[in-house]
Amino acid sequence: MTNKLCEKLLHGKDQHRDIASIALKTIVSEVTTISLSQSILVTLSPQLIKGITSPGLNTDIKCECLDILCDVLHKFGNLMANDHEVLLNALLSQLNSNQATIRKKTVSCIASLAPSLSDDLLCKATVEVVRKLRSKGAKTEMIRTNIQMIGALSRAVGYRFGPHLGDTVPVLINYCTSASENDEELREYSLQALESFLLRCPRDIYSYCHDILHLTLEYLSYDPNFTDNMEEDTDDESHEEEEDDESANEYTDDEDASWKVRRAAAKCLAALIVSRPEVLAKLYEEACPKLIDRFKEREENVKMDVFNTFIELLRQTGNVTKGQIDMGESSPRWLLKQEVPKIVKSINRQLREKSIKTKVGAFSVLKELVVVLPDCLAEHIGSLIPGIEKALNDKSSTSNLKIEALIFTRLVLASHSPSVFHLYIKALSSPVLSAVGERYYKVTAEALRVCGELVRVVRPNIQSFGFDFKSYVHPIYNAIMSRLTNQDQDQEVKECAISCMGLVISTFGDNLKVELPVCLPVLVDRMGNEITRLTAVKAFAVIAASPLLIDLSCVLENVIAELTAFLRKANRALRQATLGTLNSLIVAYGDQIGSSAYEIIIVELSTLISDSDLHMAALALELCCTLMADRKSSPNVGLAVRNKVLSQALTLIKSPLLQGQALLALRNFFAALVYSANTSFDSLLDSLLSSAKPSPQSGGVAKQALHSIAQCVAVLCLAAGDKKCSSTVDMLTDILEDDSSANSAKQHLALLCLGEIGRRKDLSMHANIEATIIESFQSPFEEIKSAASYALGNIAVGNLSKYLPFILDQIDNQQKKQYLLLHSLKEVIVRQSVDKAEFQDSSVEKILKLLFNYCESDEEGVRNVVAECLGKIALIEPAKLVPALKVRTTSPAAFTRATVVIAVKYSIVERPEKIDEIIYPEISSFLMLIKDHDRHVRRAAVLALSTFAHNKPNLIKGLLPELLPLLYDQTIVKVIEKLDLFEPMMQLPYAAYLNACK
Repeated sequence: MTNKLCEKLLHGKDQHRDIASIALKTIVSEVTTISLSQSILVTLSPQLIKGITSPGLNTDIKCECLDILCDVLHKFGNLMANDHEVLLNALLSQLNSNQATIRKKTVSCIASLAPSLSDDLLCKATVEVVRKLRSKGAKTEMIRTNIQMIGALSRAVGYRFGPHLGDTVPVLINYCTSASENDEELREYSLQALESFLLRCPRDIYSYCHDILHLTLEYLSYDPNFTDNMEEDTDDESHEEEEDDESANEYTDDEDASWKVRRAAAKCLAALIVSRPEVLAKLYEEACPKLIDRFKEREENVKMDVFNTFIELLRQTGNVTKGQIDMGESSPRWLLKQEVPKIVKSINRQLREKSIKTKVGAFSVLKELVVVLPDCLAEHIGSLIPGIEKALNDKSSTSNLKIEALIFTRLVLASHSPSVFHLYIKALSSPVLSAVGERYYKVTAEALRVCGELVRVVRPNIQSFGFDFKSYVHPIYNAIMSRLTNQDQDQEVKECAISCMGLVISTFGDNLKVELPVCLPVLVDRMGNEITRLTAVKAFAVIAASPLLIDLSCVLENVIAELTAFLRKANRALRQATLGTLNSLIVAYGDQIGSSAYEIIIVELSTLISDSDLHMAALALELCCTLMADRKSSPNVGLAVRNKVLSQALTLIKSPLLQGQALLALRNFFAALVYSANTSFDSLLDSLLSSAKPSPQSGGVAKQALHSIAQCVAVLCLAAGDKKCSSTVDMLTDILEDDSSANSAKQHLALLCLGEIGRRKDLSMHANIEATIIESFQSPFEEIKSAASYALGNIAVGNLSKYLPFILDQIDNQQKKQYLLLHSLKEVIVRQSVDKAEFQDSSVEKILKLLFNYCESDEEGVRNVVAECLGKIALIEPAKLVPALKVRTTSPAAFTRATVVIAVKYSIVERPEKIDEIIYPEISSFLMLIKDHDRHVRRAAVLALSTFAHNKPNLIKGLLPELLPLLYDQTIVKVIEKLDLFEPMMQLPYAAYLNACK
C-alpha cells in the first residue's frame, strides 16, 4: 500500500497526489507498533528521498515529500539510524534550492531529524551550514535560510549544540552588524538564533554574553526610519491631550519591518537575563536604563516584549536576592531602588496613553516592582493615583485593565505604610468602591480584596490619630453590604464579600452599632450555606480577635451552635477553621457563653484527639485548655474534660508519632488540667505513669512515647507547685535506688522524668541526685544507661554552676563511663544552643580543652559525640570555635582532622545563625580536606559538603568549581573505601547541588 501511495505521490495526477499525500500522513500518524513502523519505513524512506532529490520533479511534489518526511522523522527518527546520513545529505542539498518554500520545509525536516542524529552527524550538519554562511558571495536569501537552520538546530538538540557555538556565534554577530540597512529579516533571524543559544546552552555561551548584551542593547532601539526628534517626550500634564492624540499623528509605514529586529532584540535580552542571574549587577548598569528608555516604543507588540523583558529582570532580582538582608551598593535590589524614580516617570507616561494593552503592560511592570521591592513607591504614590483612577473610571477601560489596576492597588496598599496613602484615600476609594458594583465578577472580586486592604489603611490601629476615618466607614460598609446580601452572584464574589465584611466589622465595629444587628445575621446565614460556610467561619474568627470587642449578643448563641455542629463534618479545612474560631470566641466572649455549650463542645473535641491527624489534635487540645482556663469556677467543665478528653489524651501520649505542636499542646493540656476542678494531681500523675506500662494488646511502649510521657510529667509537676514537684522527684529517686532488675521499665521512665524536670527546675536541693543517676550507668540495660546519660545532662541544664563541673570532672576520672558522660555533656551543650543561652568563659575553656583531648580517641562513637559537642558550641561561641577548629585542620593526627570537619557539619543548621558569616571565609579550609590522604577525613569532608548543600547552599556556591571535580573523584570506588565513602556519596541528592549551583 505504501509503495502504491508513493507511486501516486511522485508520478500520479494532481488530484491523486493530494489523496496519496493525505493517506501517507494518516498512516504515519496512526501506526504505533515498532515492527509495523519499521516495515513501512523500509519502503517509505527511499521513495521520499527520491522525491526530494530527483531534479525532474516539480516544486509541489517536493513540498509534499518534505511535509511527509518531517512527520516521519518527528515520530520515527530513532528507528531510521541506518538512513540518517543519506537523509541528512539529501536534506542539506535542498538548502540551496531556489524555492523559498522548499528551503523552509527543509529547515523543519532537518530540525525533526537532529534530535536522533549522532554527535558526528550533528557536527557534519553544523559544519556544512556554517561553511555556507562563511562563503563569500552567497545570496541574501540563502544566508537567511542558513541562519534559520542554525537556530532550528539549536532549538532541536539543546545543550548538544554547545560545542559548535565557537563557530556559529561570531558569524551570527558579524551578520547582525554588517547586514544592509533594509535587511531586517537577517538581523531578526540572527537574534532569534542567539536567543536559542542563551536558553539551551547557557554554560557554553558564557564567553559571548558580553558581546550579545551589547548587540541586543544596540538593536533594542534600532529604528532607521524613525528618530527621537519625531516624538517629543514630555512629562508636563498640560500636554496630556497632545499625547492622547499622538497615535493619530504617529509615523506609520506598512513596509517598515525594523520592529521585528527590536522585538527579537528584546526577547534575546530576556533570554540573557533568565540564563545569567550572576550578571544582574552589570545588567542594571547597562541594560536597565536602556529598557526604561524603550518603554516609549512606538510599536505596541514590541512595547509588550520590552515590558516582559523588564519584568524578567525584576523577577530574577527577586529570585537572586530572596532572603537576603544585605542592601549593599553592589546588590541588585539596591541598584533597582536607584532606578525607581525613572521607572515611575516612564510608566506614568505609558499610563496616559490611549492603548489599553499598553496600560495593562505598565501595571504588570508596577506589580512585579512592588513584589520585588515592597516599599519602593512610598514617595511616588501621588503620581500613580491619576493612572489608577483613569484605568478604573474610564469608559473605554476593559475588564482586563481594571483587574490589573486593582491587583496593583491591592499589592501597593499591602506593602506600604498606611500613612503613605492618607492624603489620597478620597481619590482612591471612590473608583475602588465603584468597581465593587461592576457586573463582571472578576473585577468585583478584586475590588473587594482591595477594599479589605483599604480598611486596614484607613484605620491601621484602634488608637488611630491624625486621620479621620469615620467619613469612609459607611461608604465602604454599604458597598460591601450590597454584595453580601446579593444571592445571585459568583462564588468568588460571595467569599470576598464575606471576608471583607468580617474585616469591616472588626475594624469599624464601634462606628457600626446600628448596622451590626443587620449584617451579623447575614454572616450567620452564610454559615448555613455549604459553599460559603468556611469563609464565614474565618470571618467570625477575625471579628472575635478584634480589640474592639464587638457586640455579638444578637448572634453569639447561634454562631456557637453552628460551629459546634461543624466539628462533626468530614471537611478537614472546615473543622480546622472552626477550632480556631471557637478558641477566639471563647477567649473574647467566654463570660457570655453557658457552661452547657462548653460541655457539648468538649464532647465533640474528644473525637478529634488522635494521632491520625496531629494538627487537628493540637488545635482540639488548645481549645480544651482555653475552656478550662476560662471556666475555673465551673466544676462541670473540668469534670467533662476529665471524663471525655483525658482518656483520649492518655491514648495519644503513647503514640510514637507524637511531636511538635501536638506534643506542646498536650503538655499545656495536662498543666491546665491540674488547676481545673474535680481533678487531683496524684490521680493525673498516676494516669501518666501507668500509660508507660506495656499492655498485652500492643506490647511495650515506644521510646518516643516514653519521652512524651516524661515531658508531660515534668510540666504537670511544675504546674502543681514546689511541694508536689519535690515529692515526685523523691518518688522517682526511690525507684532508681530499688535494686530489683524487674523494675527496669520503671527506672527507664523515672530517669527520663528526672531529666525533664531537672531541665525546667533546679534540683540541687535534692542531695546526691547526680550520684544516684550516675549509678544507673552500671545497669545491664542499654536503654537505662542512655536514659541516665540524658537525665544527668538535663539536670545539669537546670543548675550549670553545680552540675557542669561535676560532669567534666567525671569525664576526666571515669574512663569506663566516658562515652555516657560525653553524651550528658552533649545534652547540656545542645540544650544551651537551642535556648540561645551562653556558657561562662571559664566553662567554655574547660569544655574545649576536654573535647579537643578526645578528638584522637580510637572509638568512633566517642569522636562523633565530641564532634557534635564542638559543632553545637560553635553555634553559641562561633568567634572562639571557628578559628580553633581551623587550626586543627592541619593537625598531623587524621582523627583530629576528621573530627573538626564533622564538628563543622553539626554547626550548619537550616535556620540563619551568627556562625554563618564567621565560617563563610574559612569554609574551604574544611571542605578541601576532601582531597586528604586519609579516608576517614575524606569521608567527613563529603558528609560536611552534603550538609552545606542541603542547608546553606549559598555558603559553598563560590567553591563549587573547585569542589565538584574533587567530589566526582570520590565516586571512584576503591576496595578499602567502598563502605566508608560511597555511602555518604549516595546521600548527596542531585537536587541539592542544583540548588547550590543556582
